[in-house]
Formats: sequence, structure tokens, C-alpha cells
Amino acid sequence: MTDGAMPPAMPPRHVLSLIMLGSNRPLPTRWWIAPAVIVVIGLAFVLSYFLVAAEFPFDVGRDVGHRIDIWLDWLKDNFSPVFQAIKNVIVWFLNSLEDMMLWLTWPAFIGAIALTSWLLVSFRMALFSAASLLLLATFGLWGSTVETMALIIVTVTLSILIAVPLGVWASQSDRLDAVLRPILDAMQTMPSFVYLVPAIAFFSLGDTPAVFATLIYAVPPAVRLTNLGIRQLPEETLEAADSFGMTRSQMLIKVKIPLAIPTIMAGVNQTTLMALSMVVIASLVGAGGLGLDVNRALGRIEPGNAFLAGLGIVFVAIIIDRITQALTKRQQSALGGD
Repeated sequence: MTDGAMPPAMPPRHVLSLIMLGSNRPLPTRWWIAPAVIVVIGLAFVLSYFLVAAEFPFDVGRDVGHRIDIWLDWLKDNFSPVFQAIKNVIVWFLNSLEDMMLWLTWPAFIGAIALTSWLLVSFRMALFSAASLLLLATFGLWGSTVETMALIIVTVTLSILIAVPLGVWASQSDRLDAVLRPILDAMQTMPSFVYLVPAIAFFSLGDTPAVFATLIYAVPPAVRLTNLGIRQLPEETLEAADSFGMTRSQMLIKVKIPLAIPTIMAGVNQTTLMALSMVVIASLVGAGGLGLDVNRALGRIEPGNAFLAGLGIVFVAIIIDRITQALTKRQQSALGGD
């Protein structure tokens, strides 16, 4: 370039690419499509506002909600035997667990929990477990504690049976992973009262709709952590296993899932705690346990009794959390030792 000569003008697209976040990468060829679509949609809404009505022209919420109600009624009318069978299985499972725990008597049950805490966690945790459960029995909350623990065991068992296979499948399929993400987001963020209503419609009042609502809220963490645990395995380990000529199913069953067990156990831990957080809400649809004691005390304006029942939920959550965390650490140390 000679002195005094003007430098050649940069193409507009290249100038924009330099301005955006200091990136040296050129913009995509059709970078203008997304802004153009946004502008067109905005103009369409503005025109509909001024030309059709003086308010937002669409109000189809009631119609859509009515159609959803009709669909739920159709499901209830045509699949009532299926819902009744599910309810019978869940009620039988719950009643069997409660009968077994009550048959053990509270001293034997407290001793078993304390011994488990001692073997898996520490002697201090065993003392805490025994003292907290003994305190609940002293306060007259032992029956409610047994009901709550039975409800949690049933819910967590069903959550694991659903979440772990689904998480393993999602870890092997990017398409399924993309489909599950918004569904899991909705399950965790949707107010629980919204899906308590169809649960009552399908299963009536009692423990079954409580299990159903708790299941929806508690499944996502186990699915996400199972998926994440398998996807984040070291590439070197997978390449070494692949060099032995393993098939895809052998790689999944013998390598990926065993290595991801600590992360899967962390998902089980989170699922258990989230299920416990639903205990009080579940009592609104007829579930018993400590959540029902909390609601009764609040209804009678007895904050002291509500505090004691809430403290019982905290004790149960701490015991379960420490035991599941100890199991996770044992899995991690066993893998590290191998």
C-alpha cells in the first residue's frame, strides 16, 4: 500500500464479527435470520394490538385448561382399573413396611438404626441416631415417624427404579438427553399443588397420591446425576476397556455403571432428601406421618407441637443423609482402592 492511499474498506460482516465480544471468528452466513424473525413477530403483535383490539388479542387459556380437564377425565374413566391396581400395590407395600417396623418394636428398631450408623458412619452418629429417635418416641411421635419412613422408603425405591435406568439410557442417547432436560426442569419447578390435583383424581385421597406427587418431585436429581456420572467418566478408562474388545453393552454394564456408582449414590441421596421435603405437602392429600402432625398443629395454632413434628422430619433427614453419604464414600474408596 502506497503512502497516502486509503486502506481498503472492511466488509460490514467482518466489522460486526470483530465488534462482537472481541471474537475473530466471522459471523455465520445467515446470522440475520434470528433478528429478522424477532422483528417480524414483534411487528405482528403490534399490528394485532392496534388493528384487532385495544387489549392483548388472545385469551385461550380457559379453553386449553378445559380440554386438559376433559382429557384427564377420559383417562380416569377408561383406565380406572389400572390406577386402582397401582394404588393397591402401593398401599400394600406401605402397609407391609409399617407393620414390619412396628412388629420390630421401637427399641429393636432404634438399636438397628444406631448399629447401622455406627458401622457405616461413626460412633458419634450412632449416639445421635439413638438419641433423636428415642426423643421422638418419648414425644409420642413414634407411629408418625414409622409412617414417614415407610413413605420415604417406598417413594425412593420407586424413584430409583425409574430414575437410574432412565439416566443410563439418557447417557447413551443425546437425543433422549435433549428431550428429558426440559421435562426434568418442569418436574422440579412446577408447584407441587398442580400435580396433586390429577393425583387425587386418579387415586383419590390417601398415601398413593402423596407417593405420586413426591415421585414427580424426587425423580429428577437421580436421573440427572446418573446421566452426568456416566457421561463424565475418564476417556482413558473407556479407551482402555475398549481396547479389550468389549461390546457396547459390556462396556456399559461392566465399566461405566460400576465407575459411576458414587455419582449415582449421590443422586439417591438427593432424591431421598427431596422426598423428605415433600412430607408436609403430601399430608394435604391424606398421607400420614410427621407431615400430618405438622399440619394438624398448625391448624390448631399449636406452634410447639408443629415444631416437635418438624424437628422429627429434620432428625430423619439427617440420619438418612449421613448413612447414604457414608455409602457413597465407601463406593468411592473401593473404586480408588481398585
